[in-house]
Amino acid sequence: MKIKITAIIGMFLLWAPLVTAEEKTVIRFGHFPNITHAQGVIAHAFTRQSKGWFEKRLGPNVEIQWFTYNAGPSAMEAIFAGSLDITYVGPSPALNAYLKSNGEEIRVISGAANAGAALVVKADSPIKTPADFRGKKIATPQLGNTQDISCRAWLKAHGFNVTQTGGDVTVIPTANPDQLGLFQSGGVDAVWTVEPWVSRLERDAKARVFLEDKDTITTWLVSSVKFLRDRRDLAKKIADANVELTKWIQENEPEAQKLLIEELKAETRADFSPDAVAQAWKRIQFTSEVSRDLIAKSVQDGKDAGFLKGSTDTSKLIETP
Repeated sequence: MKIKITAIIGMFLLWAPLVTAEEKTVIRFGHFPNITHAQGVIAHAFTRQSKGWFEKRLGPNVEIQWFTYNAGPSAMEAIFAGSLDITYVGPSPALNAYLKSNGEEIRVISGAANAGAALVVKADSPIKTPADFRGKKIATPQLGNTQDISCRAWLKAHGFNVTQTGGDVTVIPTANPDQLGLFQSGGVDAVWTVEPWVSRLERDAKARVFLEDKDTITTWLVSSVKFLRDRRDLAKKIADANVELTKWIQENEPEAQKLLIEELKAETRADFSPDAVAQAWKRIQFTSEVSRDLIAKSVQDGKDAGFLKGSTDTSKLIETP
């Protein structure tokens, strides 16, 4: 009898971990390698160091998998494809995706950053007024991304006809890391981009800021509707953790900048000097608030640039988990 009981206990001990161990939940999280995505970059750094900011607040059975994107449309395509759950992203691609899906795919669950973008020209450029851009070439990060749409809307507001392939001013979508070489070689006359690339152009190419885009949303934290519906508890913890992280960044600038520089180098293999990052930091307002007034401005910019057509009802865009 003792042998049978011992055997049964042994079998139970072998089997017990299989029934008590919970299956890990994987959250696929996106961000861009930009200072304006500081929350994502710094959280990614914490994960890389096994000190996960979000992981600690989500529990031991949650794993974050980080994905990086150069610009917003790519991240939105990943959400549509079901390969991304949450991401930091600019407002224009998020709005476009929201409206394209009739409000069925995207939700803004927290703010992240405002401002931090600028239009730069060469220090000795003859461009002095908006009218001087006629016949010129301007680089933007990607067709349909936030800076691309801001650029096109601004040009239209100053009377220029701009198409995807030309017009009075030619807008050339160019990945952020490639803009410096194109600008230095004379391939473009100006660049409308976002930090840290604005400061890099200033420092490495002697660029002059023609226009600083201050009154604009730069980054949101968005969720797929599916993730929000299926894992609202986790979405709430993520939104709350983003608020905490934003506050930590505001209160710990030197440490936050150090982590960001290290992570940007790991992601882009590019060096960013502490002075350049500190310079860029001054242009950005890190905030978890979502301004409805700035949403209205982003919608109008999208319409003016020809990217948002038909209904622009944003009543379901913001959702607090």
